[in-house]
Amino acid sequence: MKKALYGLKQAPKAWYAHIDSYLVKLGFIRINADLNLYFRAVQGMSLILVLYVDNLFMTGSDPLMIECKRELVSKFEMKDLGLMHYFLGLEVWKRSGRIFLP
Repeated sequence: MKKALYGLKQAPKAWYAHIDSYLVKLGFIRINADLNLYFRAVQGMSLILVLYVDNLFMTGSDPLMIECKRELVSKFEMKDLGLMHYFLGLEVWKRSGRIFLP
C-alpha cells in the first residue's frame, strides 16, 4: 500500500478510494456537498470526520471517536496527534465540546 500511496502518479486517487471504501464499511455516510466530509450517527451520538490529503480530523461524541480510532488503527498505520490547534493557517479553539473557527 505504501507504494500505491507514495510511489505512483495515481497515489491520491488510490488512497482516497481505499480510505473511502473503509469508512463506508464502518457506517459513515459521505456528504455530497463535500466528498471529503463523512458523518456517522449511532444511538443519538454523532461523529464527523474530514479527510485532508492523508490526515483525518474528527469531532463528535467521545465514545464514537474512541471506537473509530480503534477501528482505523487496526487497518491503517496511524497515530493520534491530539487536539487540533491550527488548520490551514486558522486557529481552531474549543468551546463546550465543539470545535469553532474564530
